[in-house]
Amino acid sequence: MSNRIVLNSISHHGTGAIANILPELSARGCAKAFVCTDPDLLKFNVAQKVTDLLDKAGFAYEIFSDVKANPTIENVQSGVKAYRQSGADCMIAIGGGSAMDAAKAIGIIINNPEFEDVRSLEGVAPTKNHAVFTIAVPTTAGTAAEVTINYVITDVEKKRKFVCVDVNDIPEVAVVDPDMMSSMPQSLTAATGMDALTHAIEGYITKGACAISDMFHLEAIRLISQHLRSAVGNDPVGREGMALGQYIAGMGFSNVGLGIVHSMAHGLSALYDTPHGVACAIILPTGLEYNKTVAGPRYRAIGKAMGVDGIDEMSEPGAIEAAIAAVRQLSADVGIPAGLQGILKEEDVAFLSEFAFADACRPGNPRDTSVEEIAALYRGLL
Repeated sequence: MSNRIVLNSISHHGTGAIANILPELSARGCAKAFVCTDPDLLKFNVAQKVTDLLDKAGFAYEIFSDVKANPTIENVQSGVKAYRQSGADCMIAIGGGSAMDAAKAIGIIINNPEFEDVRSLEGVAPTKNHAVFTIAVPTTAGTAAEVTINYVITDVEKKRKFVCVDVNDIPEVAVVDPDMMSSMPQSLTAATGMDALTHAIEGYITKGACAISDMFHLEAIRLISQHLRSAVGNDPVGREGMALGQYIAGMGFSNVGLGIVHSMAHGLSALYDTPHGVACAIILPTGLEYNKTVAGPRYRAIGKAMGVDGIDEMSEPGAIEAAIAAVRQLSADVGIPAGLQGILKEEDVAFLSEFAFADACRPGNPRDTSVEEIAALYRGLL
């Protein structure tokens, strides 16, 4: 079996990393940037940290912020139209997964206009050209969209999200600066951080896991477990640790896939607009319980990376339960609800279960599943 690893051509990490944006644009002869972000990042002057650099250098740009928390087909279509009218020759995506997912879809369609029907990008689309040159600047420590070949778009009409997987969508340059994440509120820090942990754990136990992805995922689990609690308290060291940990998780799962935690979470976001990280965090312990009959032998390493004392000396069943308990405890410590009460409606379980089974993340799950088993997992969280 062979393994393919796709990563950014260049990435910059650490405090002050955004200073590298102008040199990267200039080195490629770019003349005008299409800045894709979201309204809140404009309102709270987070995107301004980047646009101030562009202004100081006299670099032309146009801002596009018609991006919802779960970007829609209509957002992408508006972005494509705006890009074409702007005269831009490059893109800067500033934000969490929403802004970067929208930017990926826009950039792909600009250079592959035959996929203008956004739904045609679902799954593994046979695009021929790489997306518009893009520099991705994350403002949350969770999605790792700046280093993945995946993006997710919401189909409002059909009340569903669809996952797109395309090596041509990965941003050529990632700029991971913890200063861009310092204004995240506690709840968002917690939710995106638990999303990152879910990426790392699901990526570690997925069917496609390999030696290279294991290396990324275990280190990501260690960094996230060590730094998420303090990042929620806005500690600078915690912020920097999370910025790196979530990126490393993305280096892994983007190349080997995820599992049913993500496939179940996507439906909750599409139907109820539940924050993706919150949905993942709530479902993750249940997913680990479900998968332990197949992937259980890998849980000892997860627990060890999370810092569980004495896990090397535990029996295999004991190590499995200790690892799951550590995940539950971290989630509780950062304020994530334990169940889906108040979110999930019983009458929607059948629809959501069908949706989750059809989701692109489900085939990577280590344990083969069914619509009926997924429905039982949802109901167990009510």
